[in-house]
Amino acid sequence: MRYSGMKVLWEGLTGNRGWKPVWREPEPKKSYDIVIVGGGGHGLSTAYYLAREFGLSNIAVLEKGWLGSGNIGRNTTIIRSNYLLPGNEPFYELSMKLWENLEQDFNYNAMVSQRGIINLYHSDSQRDAFARRGNAMIMAGADAVLLDRAGLEKQCPFLDFDNARFPIQGGLWQPRAGTARHDAVAWGYARGADMHGVDLIQNCEVTGFLIEDGVCKGVETSRGAILARKTAVCVAGSSGRVMSKAGMRLPIESHALQAFVSEGLKPVIPGVITFGAGHFYISQSDKGGLVFGGDIDGYNTYAQRGNLPVVEDVCEGGMAIMPMIGRARLLRMWGGVMDMSMDGSPFIDRTHIDGLYFNGGWCYGGFKATPASGFCYAHLLARDEPHPTAAEYRLDRFISGRMIDERGAGAQPNLH
Repeated sequence: MRYSGMKVLWEGLTGNRGWKPVWREPEPKKSYDIVIVGGGGHGLSTAYYLAREFGLSNIAVLEKGWLGSGNIGRNTTIIRSNYLLPGNEPFYELSMKLWENLEQDFNYNAMVSQRGIINLYHSDSQRDAFARRGNAMIMAGADAVLLDRAGLEKQCPFLDFDNARFPIQGGLWQPRAGTARHDAVAWGYARGADMHGVDLIQNCEVTGFLIEDGVCKGVETSRGAILARKTAVCVAGSSGRVMSKAGMRLPIESHALQAFVSEGLKPVIPGVITFGAGHFYISQSDKGGLVFGGDIDGYNTYAQRGNLPVVEDVCEGGMAIMPMIGRARLLRMWGGVMDMSMDGSPFIDRTHIDGLYFNGGWCYGGFKATPASGFCYAHLLARDEPHPTAAEYRLDRFISGRMIDERGAGAQPNLH
């Protein structure tokens, strides 16, 4: 079933009796060409692009819970491509271009809203660094505008420009950035993959890998063994636990990242705003709630919840740039499990085990990367060669010294 305005009108006039389930609930087959472990945004988008772009349909996506129960439904919905390094910026710009046509591509309303993002700067040196970043973005085909104080005041007059500790001098603006409805992204990719014949298997936990003579031949699951020519893992914060079942130790730590939403308010924030002297980012949802977040929790965990010191730190960051946020009441909060790599950049690569592939280490950037991650992972799986924009995301880059340290924080995951 394809959705359209006429279909919505017709169903409204006929009692909404013609809607069909968005995807099937098939039983797992004994074998597939490709098994994707993880039914989040990256797994679903990989399956979708494998079917749509590369014509492969004998594919299964295995999810231990329900589709979209992980980080794809536990984030702050920001999409952007304002990166600096050549190993990152072309990849995220590819993702941005895919976001721009996503809803038409898979015929589903993902509520993509290109309302822009502004990264605030608070010193001359930070202004110069942002100018460099903006130039790198433009060279990679993205858009960037360096705003001075006067230009920023026109868009965000509510900011505390004369804050004694963190005076705001301006910001780096990417007009094409914005937000998307995280759940709808998962549902849209799931529906699109299902329409192309992909089996989406929920409540099917992978408990081990079938490895013989250095070759992965499938997976053991809570619903029995499933054979596969290729096994593709993309399980975000559970990467370390899952890949350990194949005897691999990854350069990844798992940390909780909390997010928050306030009560509904009248429209005030035009797009996404980030604090340049701390870690705080905020936007306003279509319902009026202020959606914001900050740093990860400082300890390793696999729990989808956080602790109160980070709540305090995030709210302090918000108060530093817009004191009015102190009058808003917090409605709810949640946590996702971040797979923090040692240099803050992800992996899309083959492993040393034939037939076993890995996608992970997305740190804070997983949601915005969803389309490009799936597209590039599908390219790798279908052709056994990396997509040009993801060629630097190698598992061995720490051995070869080709790290992609976007933030310049070194090999300390909690700082990325």
